[in-house]
Amino acid sequence: MEHQSHSEVQQADALAGHVAAACARIAPTWPLDQFIAVNPFLGWSDLPMPRAAAELGVLCGTRLTMQRRWYREQFMQRRFGTEHLEAVAARGDAGFTAAQLAAALDDTAAPVERVALMSDLCDTGEPPPGGLTWTELLTHQLGQHCAAFFDAGQARWRLDAAEEGLYASWRRALAADRGIPWRQGRRAVAARLRALPADARTLIAEALAALGLPEAGRTAYLTALLLNVNGWAAWCAGLRWRARLAGAVDDHVEQLLALRLAWEWLLHEDALGGVPCLAWAAGWADVREHVERQATAARIDWALQEALELAQQRRLGALLLSAPPRCEMAPLVQAVFCIDVRSEPLRRAFESLSPALHTRGFAGFFGLPIAYQPVGSALVRPQLPGLLAPAHVVSEADEPAPLAQAWRRHRQSVLAGQRRWDELRAAPASGFSFVEACGLLYGARLLADSLPSTAAAERWEDTGLPREARGRLPRLALADRDPGAAAGLAAGILRAMGLTRDFAPLVLLVGHGSQSANNAHAAGLDCGACGGHAGEVNARVLAALLNAPAVRQALREQYAIDIPAETHVLPALHNTTTEDVVLFDTEALPEARQGVLPALRHWLAQAGHQVRAERAAALGLQALADKPEALAQAMRRRANDWSQPRPEWGLAGNAALIVAPRERSRGLHLGGRCFLHDYDPDQDADGTTLALIMTAPMVVAGWINLQYYASTVDNRRWGSGNKTLHNVVGGGIGVFEGNGGDLRIGLPLQSLQDAQGLRHEPLRLAVFIEAPRGRIEAVLADHAGVRDLVSHGWLHLLRLDPEARCVEQWCRGEWIAVS
Repeated sequence: MEHQSHSEVQQADALAGHVAAACARIAPTWPLDQFIAVNPFLGWSDLPMPRAAAELGVLCGTRLTMQRRWYREQFMQRRFGTEHLEAVAARGDAGFTAAQLAAALDDTAAPVERVALMSDLCDTGEPPPGGLTWTELLTHQLGQHCAAFFDAGQARWRLDAAEEGLYASWRRALAADRGIPWRQGRRAVAARLRALPADARTLIAEALAALGLPEAGRTAYLTALLLNVNGWAAWCAGLRWRARLAGAVDDHVEQLLALRLAWEWLLHEDALGGVPCLAWAAGWADVREHVERQATAARIDWALQEALELAQQRRLGALLLSAPPRCEMAPLVQAVFCIDVRSEPLRRAFESLSPALHTRGFAGFFGLPIAYQPVGSALVRPQLPGLLAPAHVVSEADEPAPLAQAWRRHRQSVLAGQRRWDELRAAPASGFSFVEACGLLYGARLLADSLPSTAAAERWEDTGLPREARGRLPRLALADRDPGAAAGLAAGILRAMGLTRDFAPLVLLVGHGSQSANNAHAAGLDCGACGGHAGEVNARVLAALLNAPAVRQALREQYAIDIPAETHVLPALHNTTTEDVVLFDTEALPEARQGVLPALRHWLAQAGHQVRAERAAALGLQALADKPEALAQAMRRRANDWSQPRPEWGLAGNAALIVAPRERSRGLHLGGRCFLHDYDPDQDADGTTLALIMTAPMVVAGWINLQYYASTVDNRRWGSGNKTLHNVVGGGIGVFEGNGGDLRIGLPLQSLQDAQGLRHEPLRLAVFIEAPRGRIEAVLADHAGVRDLVSHGWLHLLRLDPEARCVEQWCRGEWIAVS
């Protein structure tokens, strides 16, 4: 290896630092079949949110607050008032009065001024022929190349370029592209492409030098380039995230940075003749000054946002302190639901039917670090949050072995036949002959699929299985192989759930999933805690684990957790589109408990009727609100309607996470806007459970909240636009809005608004915790990531004190009274 001088080593280290810092700012995204809510500002949490917003505004032109007219509308509708403006103005070094804030409601916010990229400079000159700008041309070419490179099977006849690498394959593809109207001519540019460095890091170093970027502006410039193609950058960041969870390395995001920078270099040489742009380059060294101006201009906008959020916090805090006395009746059923905001109305309705019906809130993956592999399939899908890696793989029961082998062979045969059929249908040579031969058959199928239907969702897990094999129970082999280890896993889950004593005769584990047709973002309506999948697998696996006699014995002997013999754990699935609840594995219910099944089904059906009536107006079905069966059928038809852009509203409206005993929220109408996580501070003296909640469910709820927030305030940048224009990319990577361009991430407009206006109110998450001050502060002290979220204003942390009947907020390192 050639000896490097000290100066060269320093330069290489500096470049590596710039590249790493830029790549770290990009949040990951997941493929459509695992679509989970992601905080798009994940890489910016080390900065206060208003400061990060100013930097993002300068680098990519986004704004993270609403327009002033929207705040005025909220003020006129009494969503917040003068008293909230006064409270915000009185906090810290506000620098303005309540009167100034009120006057600002009639003004217009200062425009966001983005620092120009080289492609922007080229767009100020003569445009290329064809009606597109240079920025649009490069974005389209880059998007088409990435779609082909990362394709997961949609384009079955393309050549695989994965071994060649993203950057290297792009150089070859662009040289062969005859659709780019280069001013110097295609041949000259092709020769220039061949002369570019073959290594991505070397390209970055040479391009930065050629463009004259000063050292002080390089991180900002590289970050702006990635933000310019943020969708594809997020996809590459997701590949890196998932590789790291598996202990591997992935450099696609750096290669993407190299090819985007290479476009800048090529445009500079082609459009500007390589003339040095000294003023432009020097401007990147002054980015900090631009950011300071932007931050100052936006201070009033953030104060208005905070006033609106304070009003919501005071209303909810007062409501939580007014909860009715605790129900003392021994439970007949303890139903554990996901903390998802869509569970709140059903929990409330279920409990209203009898004081013997109790519910709890817990993360929907039920604490199981598992992936699921259907029997006879090579597919392994994660059933846990994207923050975590699975430790176990579960599959259906495979006894007796000869029967299981027969099921595997049957499924593999059916799936192989389907694959051959798909290959025939998709082959280029059969494009016309296939339509002539099978067009009428497909027409009949399409007609059948388009007819109104109230059928329940089909389990994809049953695809290819014979009828007698469908619906089998997934098993965690650990329960048989090592009951002690399985009991350790179960004990941790039960303690985190707060369910270690006083078990009801029937414990119901209610996972959740959604149902929709022709919906590219369907997984985003399933359980985010289960990796964008329904929670059936987790509920059934945990129920089987807790019902296993050997595991119960180990729980008693090793962990002093005694699940009575008369207690049975039953899994279920809540369909959040239709409000139906399906019970699983009821045949395993002991004979002594079979008598409660009719009553349980009746209670769940009645609760579903109540919630459907509550949701009817938001779905345009208010005329059926007092007709339970007709409304149920209408919602089921909606779930199967191919033309329905809003099968349900998902988590729109989410605004708060409540970490407290159920008595704090039982009976309260929270409008389906609150995540509800049960927590009893009296059972958590050492704060272990609180630390788990604040480092996992609270973070995940913050991800969800900020995805909805970002998609609402700037859907062009952080959302996915109009879903009626979506085209699925690469077999499920994501979507284009139209036929190309940047990969669209985040939520479609139809998930956030309708003809009446916004259905999601962009508010930062308010987290209400009922716990001693010191216990909360200890978690903040021990976990820097959580401390950043709170201290930098990415969410609001509030403490409930029911004895003092007050709510206080952690703000600038101290607790201040909110109400």
